[in-house]
Amino acid sequence: MSIKNSELILNSDGSIYHLNLRPEHVAPIVITVGDPDRVEQVSKYFDRVEFKIQKREFTTHTGTLNRQKISVISTGIGSDNIDIVLNELDALVNIDFQTRQIKSNLKSLKIVRLGTSGALQTDIPTDSFVMSSYGLDINGMLPNYDTQTIQNLQFETAFCQHLNWDENRAKPILVQNSKMLENQLMSGDMISGITATCGGFYGPQGRSLRLAPKDPTFINKMQSFRHQDFRITNFEMETSAIYGLSKLLGHEACSLNAILANRANGTFSENPEKAVDRLIQYALKQLTDQ
Repeated sequence: MSIKNSELILNSDGSIYHLNLRPEHVAPIVITVGDPDRVEQVSKYFDRVEFKIQKREFTTHTGTLNRQKISVISTGIGSDNIDIVLNELDALVNIDFQTRQIKSNLKSLKIVRLGTSGALQTDIPTDSFVMSSYGLDINGMLPNYDTQTIQNLQFETAFCQHLNWDENRAKPILVQNSKMLENQLMSGDMISGITATCGGFYGPQGRSLRLAPKDPTFINKMQSFRHQDFRITNFEMETSAIYGLSKLLGHEACSLNAILANRANGTFSENPEKAVDRLIQYALKQLTDQ
């Protein structure tokens, strides 16, 4: 059955609606960054950039490094943007735009998020790297999909009990990363743990400027939560959405975080640009140095 025009929206040039990309523009390896300006910070290390395009907050560069084809795309901030980016990336490789039908042979992309994050634990210093072994969805995006096959109900129940979770909020969902990509990207000095993906930067992450968060003990409860060998290492706004949609669509995904702030210690990186650049160079080497 063909997918309706209102569901799969294409531009007049045959590109997909938001990303403005055509299927030939997407590489098997996709790096996602939040900031559009960070796309060039990644692609400047490519041997060759073959394609560039920008629409709204979505900037894409595709090129090659060490004979490997790579795309880097900015998602903007938040899980709502990830919903757009992941679904449209999947459509670009797994839906025939001419017939508007799902292809019989589905492709699996390698999707690596290179992002910035705030640590929740005192022993995670600024400028260190955290690999998200799991993404904890506390922003309400993933419950719009059927996630029963990918979530961890035992963990989620323990988490809700510890935080006295408001039943009016969307239920938390825990999603694991791609173990294949974790093995490829992990190094001895990289920290791993659970990354909590929030629906905002201020109140949803327990920050208070002129508006106080509803639960003033939220940060303390997140820091003190333990379940078996699990602890929550850091906060950000995209990882769980990337993990959840990638699992459901059959893609491999892993998130690497440069820790710019430590919420437990109240500290911030003295050179955040350097930390991000180190993470970019590290990831590109791990992905292409074969």
